[in-house]
Amino acid sequence: MPTDALNTGILALVWNSGPIAKVVLAVLLVFSIVSWALIVDKTLQFRRIRRQTIEFLKTFREGRRPSIIYGAARRTRESPLSQLYTAAYQEVSGLGDAPDRVVDEADEGLPAERLEAVNRALRRAAALEVALLERYLPFLATTASATPFIGLFGTVWGVIAAFHGIGQQGSASLAVVAPGISEALIATAAGLGAAIPAVIGYNYFVNRVKHWATEMDGFTLDLLNLLSRPAPKVAR
Repeated sequence: MPTDALNTGILALVWNSGPIAKVVLAVLLVFSIVSWALIVDKTLQFRRIRRQTIEFLKTFREGRRPSIIYGAARRTRESPLSQLYTAAYQEVSGLGDAPDRVVDEADEGLPAERLEAVNRALRRAAALEVALLERYLPFLATTASATPFIGLFGTVWGVIAAFHGIGQQGSASLAVVAPGISEALIATAAGLGAAIPAVIGYNYFVNRVKHWATEMDGFTLDLLNLLSRPAPKVAR
């Protein structure tokens, strides 16, 4: 019963609040809904990235023909490492999007000028992948930093309205002050309720982006080292 009474009291305060307070609460609700949707979307995205990267690296480490690895990379497009391999493969072979030819040019090791061209292609691909990983994260950062102040604005406005009501009634008793102060503090609670998940999600995803940026740096070095030396003969 206390929970029902609490819910009824909070809903009544929100329903009976002034137009400014309702606008503030509506804005905070929109921020909260969008930020939760982004948190779920980014969580699923990073899970797909991890799963597809494991699948791609399994093929890559088996040391098969470049065209076979390229095919695996095309099947695992959400993996940043797959995109790096695709960029290197296309730069070496000059194939564009045609996956059927074999990169035989790298069999004896690429010369320095070709390696530099591949390195530039890898850097471009890595920058694009980082940008894709960071997509929508600024909204979470904005939610984390802005919503507490939006809630504070609603609180200050509610306190002003409460004091205005005290002046009109000529009484400062708890019965007169409490409803207005309670209505004002709901905005603060709503602001914190929107900000806390956003800041936790933002920090977590930023660390995930850093992790994959490091993985891409390491994979770039491995790929350049592989292309700079004669390729071992593999079964065709």
